[in-house]
Amino acid sequence: MTEGSADGTPRRTRSRRSFAGFRPVMGDVARRAGVSKQTVSRVLNDHPSVRPETRERVLAAMRELGYRPSQSARSLASGRTRMLGVISFDAAQYGPAAALAAINSAAREVGHLVSSIALATADPATVVHAVDRLSAEGADGVIAIAPQAGLGRSMAEAGIETPLVMLENDLGDGTPFVTADAMTGARLATGHLLGLGHPTVRHIAGPLGWTVAEQRAAGWGAALRAAGAEVPEPLYGDWSAESGYVLGRRLAARPEVSAVFAANDQMALGALRAFHEAGRRVPQDVSVVGYDDIPEAAYLLPPLTTVRTDYAEIGRRCVQLLLPRLDGVRQPQQHPSVVPIDLVIRSSTGPAPA
Repeated sequence: MTEGSADGTPRRTRSRRSFAGFRPVMGDVARRAGVSKQTVSRVLNDHPSVRPETRERVLAAMRELGYRPSQSARSLASGRTRMLGVISFDAAQYGPAAALAAINSAAREVGHLVSSIALATADPATVVHAVDRLSAEGADGVIAIAPQAGLGRSMAEAGIETPLVMLENDLGDGTPFVTADAMTGARLATGHLLGLGHPTVRHIAGPLGWTVAEQRAAGWGAALRAAGAEVPEPLYGDWSAESGYVLGRRLAARPEVSAVFAANDQMALGALRAFHEAGRRVPQDVSVVGYDDIPEAAYLLPPLTTVRTDYAEIGRRCVQLLLPRLDGVRQPQQHPSVVPIDLVIRSSTGPAPA
């Protein structure tokens, strides 16, 4: 470009963009487009008040300068960091880990980042500290993966003012929450086994205090009672394949056991090993159903019948419920957002032995 010299003779100057390492900022775009920085901010955030010709002029200036809006520029323009916080407990378990991954994916789809904290304890002070830390990192709102009743109580007692969405726990104060239809999933699993002619179904349950474990056990028991079948005492595991194996050995020693519903696929995997070692064939002698449809379930021997949880949909719903609250929309949620489930039938279940 050119500009006048002291005697009025045009002289050649170099564009700022031509200097090595130059990174244009919002002010450069504003000057090139002949608008204010506020207008550039509105274009960045797709504000409806910007005229089409002005928007195109700003976008053209961005292209000419090679401008790429940084996260901080977007934050200044919108007053938000576009970061969501996630609190989880026992994130090593498949369910919480899958939910966290799904929330990350759903947040990215709408241009947000995620900062997460895994808690080892569920007391209110720890929860408050976690929320404060996420807020200090710039989180606009928080999603709590709370599959345990104790964590839900701690969240309620903490009195969190940050925009919040709960997963698998209802605080009872109108805070939006998302849940998978675990009771229906357990009913379907149990009903499938009863429909194959098994007189009753034994249950390897998840640990006490876990909301999802209690829901799955409740669905199992309800299906047995509705069919007029015996409701045996459940056996409680800890979600691990090892606990499923230990409890499976107890069940394998009882010849009358012909059907088992495990509250997750890992415990079902342990039970399959126990039945194999005891010489109990699956599904000829005993049928086994798991829960979650982990990626390995289809490749077990035999492939595992299980209940599939749509974690991708869970992640989307958590993010969709949180975003309006970031804008101050705090309408209480009257009912949970319930994510449907599917029963996936594979080779680990068959007719009851004669």
